[in-house]
Amino acid sequence: MDVNSISNVTQAYSADAAKKAASEKTDVAKETAAKKSNFSNTAAVYEKSKGSTDTVKNNKADRSAIVAQMKADTEARMQQLTDLVKQTMQKQGNTLAKADDIWSYLASGDLGTVDEAAVKKAQEDISENGYWGVDKTSSRIVDFAIALSGNDPSQAEKMINAFKKGYDEATKTWGKELPDISSKTYDKVMEKFDQWKNGTYGDYEV
Repeated sequence: MDVNSISNVTQAYSADAAKKAASEKTDVAKETAAKKSNFSNTAAVYEKSKGSTDTVKNNKADRSAIVAQMKADTEARMQQLTDLVKQTMQKQGNTLAKADDIWSYLASGDLGTVDEAAVKKAQEDISENGYWGVDKTSSRIVDFAIALSGNDPSQAEKMINAFKKGYDEATKTWGKELPDISSKTYDKVMEKFDQWKNGTYGDYEV
């Protein structure tokens, strides 16, 4: 093969190589452009949508409903304690009246049968260790308050306010100052609330 033939073959090979390289370059450019286009389309999917805003609004509404329910539950528990205190103070006062003066008890409007045995039982009930005595009555009130709070001392002030409200309502219903035993019970309740807040009230467990 002469020199001219070799030169022609070389030139033809070079031309083919150049075409192939140009074709590969074009293919790479097209593939890159396609990837960019796909990335752009994919990115658009993650743009903030109206659905996201609705979800945030729904979450806020849910939280508001939960807070409102918690507030309503707390108010209901406070009312339970207020009602208990009112009834307790009235029953304690009635028991004292029955024990001290049967005629005063009858005059109060409760005209049920009251005999000597009933009077004796009432006297036992309001004694130091009796069911309606200062210590046991105050313990029932404070234990009930602690149970309502889930034994959370941070709720003590709310419970104290509910107790005071119930005591005031019982006084109004009584028509005058409650008996001395009720006043002593009030002081004992406040003392036990202080013990609970300070972590020294050991008679109650949740």
